[in-house]
Amino acid sequence: MRLASFRITPFLRTSTSMSFCKNCISGVRHEGTAEGTYEQINGIKTYVATPKTDYPKDKAILFLTDVFGLELNNNLGSNFDINKWFPKHTAGHTGKRVRTVIEELKSKGITVFGATGFCYGARLVFDLAFENIIRVSVVSHPSLLKPEDLDTYLTKSKAPLLINSCEIDAQFPKEFAATTDEKFAKFEPGYKRTYWAGCSHGFAVRGDPKNPVVVAAKEGAFKASVEWFINYLK
Repeated sequence: MRLASFRITPFLRTSTSMSFCKNCISGVRHEGTAEGTYEQINGIKTYVATPKTDYPKDKAILFLTDVFGLELNNNLGSNFDINKWFPKHTAGHTGKRVRTVIEELKSKGITVFGATGFCYGARLVFDLAFENIIRVSVVSHPSLLKPEDLDTYLTKSKAPLLINSCEIDAQFPKEFAATTDEKFAKFEPGYKRTYWAGCSHGFAVRGDPKNPVVVAAKEGAFKASVEWFINYLK
């Protein structure tokens, strides 16, 4: 199974947009060496990671990053003003780029897609699920979602949905999380929400590796995501 991660934006550092919270554009840079490679897929810079052992060549998981994009080692900079960037990188704009990559992957024989999205990337996961382009959905500390998106998902999508949430999250507050649980309680394809106390928005990809609570949550969310794909990405 291939993991494809898309370049969405350069590394961000500066001012916030009304559409994001301060935790959307802050965090801790992690250390380590990525083992995948960059490829141009239909003209889009894409990070591709494949298992070292044999794997199903007809399946791929799309890794849809937060606004930090592929330049952040955690997702695998220069100063940047998100207020200028965001109008040119709406979910619709970026969604077209993602679909361009998907079409190329289809031409290479991939027929089954799952997607995992973080913050900004979660918005894209929902949009793909609305059209049933993906078979399985995972989102972590989602941003840019509105209450009506829940109803659209329930009406149109057949993709099982996992949400990794946390205690401090202005983008996905407790009230919104409770509403989501209530609406998806009987969602036949499958629904689950994990909750990580003591963590803030961004914990699943930009959390402090020196904080054991955050590390446990990050690893727990990752484990839950992997298990979700194993169970549903058939």
